[in-house]
Amino acid sequence: MNLPTENLKLDSSKIKIDSESLKYYGKDWTTYYDINASAIVFPTSTEDVVQIVQWARRNKISLVPSGGRTGLSGAACATLGEVVVSFEKMNHILEFSEIDGTVVIEPGVVTESLQEFAKKNGYYYPVDFAARGSSQMGGNIATNAGGIKVVRYGMTREWVVGLEVVTGTGEVLQLNQGLSKNNTGYDLRHLFIGSEGTLGFITKATIKLAAKLPPVKVLVMALDQMSSVMKVFSYFKQQCQIQAYEMFSEKALGYVLKSTGLPRPFETVAQFYVVCELECPDNTTEEKIMATFEHGMEQGWIVDGVISQSETQEKTFWRYREDISESLSPFSPYKNDIAVAISKVPQFMHDLDQILTTAYPTWTVVWFGHIGDGNLHINILRPDGMSKETFVTECRKVDELVFQTIEKNHGSISAEHGVGLSKKSFLHYSRSAAEIEMMKGIKKVFDPDYIINPGKIF
Repeated sequence: MNLPTENLKLDSSKIKIDSESLKYYGKDWTTYYDINASAIVFPTSTEDVVQIVQWARRNKISLVPSGGRTGLSGAACATLGEVVVSFEKMNHILEFSEIDGTVVIEPGVVTESLQEFAKKNGYYYPVDFAARGSSQMGGNIATNAGGIKVVRYGMTREWVVGLEVVTGTGEVLQLNQGLSKNNTGYDLRHLFIGSEGTLGFITKATIKLAAKLPPVKVLVMALDQMSSVMKVFSYFKQQCQIQAYEMFSEKALGYVLKSTGLPRPFETVAQFYVVCELECPDNTTEEKIMATFEHGMEQGWIVDGVISQSETQEKTFWRYREDISESLSPFSPYKNDIAVAISKVPQFMHDLDQILTTAYPTWTVVWFGHIGDGNLHINILRPDGMSKETFVTECRKVDELVFQTIEKNHGSISAEHGVGLSKKSFLHYSRSAAEIEMMKGIKKVFDPDYIINPGKIF
């Protein structure tokens, strides 16, 4: 594809077309798509983005937004000769209001950088996940990122109070402008949050910050069965302020221990484990946490456990959960992130386990999840010697059965990773035909030429 780059009013330093850059910037963390980007452009301002969109419209060229590329649905993959718009150079924190408790950022700001800025200024940015060191805020907003503290703080959507966006027509919109109250018609801001970059480009965001994080205690607990995971969650939720509640299986822990060399948290081997983070501002609260833990032991729900005594221990305990994905990456896992109502999780997991065991009797299936918000992650490891094409084909056959079970439970086929390329053919399991047609209509309003991340979601 010959790009008319002479008509694109960008400095040559903001354009890359070498093969290494095309492969690097043209993909996300999914590994099952053939990348075919035609160029990478690096805007440094909203004006640059407007010029890129106007140029793309004139030349009928499709654009794919790119942030930290940590997505797992293929939403940031360029497979059809698209031009990738990377926001890594738009990475500045522009304004901070101590009174409002808000910060205005560019989309390329890395999540961890925002967290550190908030902490330095006496605030807290609570949306958190393992990819915090490389994910970018524009991508987080475009995918409505969740992570480990949704049970306490909600999704990214809860923290976005304003957006500046460039639509598929090149128009710049200022959405909500940081207001806490604004009842003046449709809030278009929320259409862009979670849209996976299909409506336009986020060029600025106003982010609300939380109060400074209080001291916490982190527990690792071994539980005898899945039903106990929910009983412990319910009881802790009644007695304490839960920040996070994460479940993982013995198989998952085994891969982490082998990959990292970390010691087991305790000698007891169980089917399921939980990492639970609780607010603990004083000794009285700590005593209540211990009493709650002891009640779980007395009931037989908890078979062993340990509570953090230092910040170092807290970080180690979290690694048992957060290092799972990295420890599985050498096995090219086929991933599903799904969700049902929290109360339905035990029976839902039982039903899914039967489906997966029947379908993959000799394959390794690894479970973990944000159990406190009903979000489960399934990782199917590719057997040695099997081609990725055959592996994906076999996994997709069983996806139908998995998603049928989700539909019966009124759940979601994608709790937080999005639809992208990987799940667009299954969207009807979570959305009605009427909803899908309405979403397509919204897409057409903002992107009438279908040049902004085409082929994603639908």
